[in-house]
Amino acid sequence: EQFDVIMMAPPWQLATHNPTRGVALGYSQLTDRHITSLPVNKLQRDGGFLFVWVINAKYKFTLDLFKEWGYEMVDEIVWVKLTVNRRLAKSHGFYLQHAKEVCLVARKGKADPEGTKKSVSSDIIFSERRGQSQKPEEIYEIIEELVPEGKYLEIFGRKNNLRDYWVTVGNEVTGTGMPPEDLEATKEGGGIHGAVYGASNKK
Repeated sequence: EQFDVIMMAPPWQLATHNPTRGVALGYSQLTDRHITSLPVNKLQRDGGFLFVWVINAKYKFTLDLFKEWGYEMVDEIVWVKLTVNRRLAKSHGFYLQHAKEVCLVARKGKADPEGTKKSVSSDIIFSERRGQSQKPEEIYEIIEELVPEGKYLEIFGRKNNLRDYWVTVGNEVTGTGMPPEDLEATKEGGGIHGAVYGASNKK
């Protein structure tokens, strides 16, 4: 399967000394080598967009990763985290308290996917902080506006990330999440092992 957009929030492996600064992680981590070995570029056609959520310590590594995989960075999105009272939701940082996450946007090749819309949204999301590793709904809306009717894949997705029209792959995701008729069609045409497919909007 070739996807127009791939989004991933890698379970980055942090430094071994005091890795979480007192914050318990609820997931396993992957080394840079394991992340680099992922065949992401084989899952995407030329012109496809890759959205990668990064942490400060992995910003430069991710830029190098884009080159390794054959991508060029074209934009970035900042998620400003808010509390239910619309105040900044601050969390632990090394020097400063962190109240944001950054998603880097890269493109494979020089041409955009067919049907790509430009200037569709702001590059800043103001949204409430959610469960661990759960990303804001707005990022999915931005992607679906950028490439309408596209084929979307999320890697390292969790149960709270499942969304219609997306293929979601992650070690916490089980079952198919598919209507019976879609499941039967997938059995006939093949699919991605371990993926959960949302209901299709394609007619």
